[in-house]
Amino acid sequence: MNEVPGLPARRAALRMCDAVLRRGETLDRAAPAALKPVKGDADRALARAIASETFRWLVDLDSLIDSTTRQRLPDDAKPRAVLRLMLAQWLRLETPPHAVIATGLPLLSGGPRRLAHGVFSALVKRKASLPAAPTLPPAVAARWGERAGPIAAALAYPPPLDLTLRDSGETDQWAARLGGTSLVAGHVRLSRGTAVEKLPGYDEGAWWVQDLAAGLPARLLGEGQGRRVLDLCAAPGGKTLQLAAAGWQVTALDISATRLDRLRENLARTGLDAEVVVADALKWQPDEAFDAVLLDAPCTATGTCRRHPDVLHRIGPRQIEEMAELQARLLDQATGWVKLGGRLVYAVCSLERQEGEDRISSLGRSCAPIDPALLPEGLAAAGEGWLRTDPGMLAEAGGLDGFFIAALPIN
Repeated sequence: MNEVPGLPARRAALRMCDAVLRRGETLDRAAPAALKPVKGDADRALARAIASETFRWLVDLDSLIDSTTRQRLPDDAKPRAVLRLMLAQWLRLETPPHAVIATGLPLLSGGPRRLAHGVFSALVKRKASLPAAPTLPPAVAARWGERAGPIAAALAYPPPLDLTLRDSGETDQWAARLGGTSLVAGHVRLSRGTAVEKLPGYDEGAWWVQDLAAGLPARLLGEGQGRRVLDLCAAPGGKTLQLAAAGWQVTALDISATRLDRLRENLARTGLDAEVVVADALKWQPDEAFDAVLLDAPCTATGTCRRHPDVLHRIGPRQIEEMAELQARLLDQATGWVKLGGRLVYAVCSLERQEGEDRISSLGRSCAPIDPALLPEGLAAAGEGWLRTDPGMLAEAGGLDGFFIAALPIN
């Protein structure tokens, strides 16, 4: 018997969700193995979309399921897992109910298939709907406090595409040529859906993909004028490219050789130059101190929840504490590598206070002031001198990732 068209994509989405929720893998890490049996770029993209929308709306999908069953299905029950996918397709991807049933029920067998069919059909019959914004998991909402509401509203849709320009002096020209908008010099924002490699300027290396917030830490170091800077934990390399374009003599260090290969490719494409070092930052030692160090530290990455909604469901207190301890060690290491009179910029793409505000407060040191001219309109440093962004900010312009950034003078 021939397999139902579209079933491999749904099976792959189910495997990805299982890898995240059962094993704590990231969606990106789970994807290659899950997608291997799926043929065609369109079906692979569909599988990713189903999984992403499932995680984006997981709390609300579960609420719909629970409103229809007499006895609550266990969290790890397969019928619940399949129903999540089915509802995400119907309510978010606008897949017709008959197609959802045809490709969803074969993922089950026997009694569970009848149960899933009954629950889904009941929700379709009553014209169930999702709220305007996803509901955050209770533990996540508690951690983020008053910021939770605006952040949740920003999660309703995936983010736009941000580009950082090699030459910030050509911002207006590239915004016009690409049909985008700019929120700060050296940045262009486009709507989603365009193949990056087909955009004007890609082949000539005029820009690279980088979220608006991710581009802010390197801006705080200003023009390099030939001075030496260490980009610590550099991969995938957007900040290295920024620093090189700003005239710094860059050493880019990361523990992952594979991820640094992508950096080398972008250096070649853009015609920029940097020394690339594969090493463990906790064991490596430079021959001499640097004028500046940019530490974009490993973190929980909860600030990327717009594009990686799986992070909402696999990060908890244990992971946050582990990352905070690693960040403390890296900060201590990096501080000793900056010349007196130099500057250390610390950044994490995390929304957790333990990795940001608490981490810098524990140092007992004052932050260097942040020049407002370096920031997009609508963003400002806190009274303590650091900068906090979250997906709820600049919402009318398309939002941005969550980052914590602090510039520390070394005296």
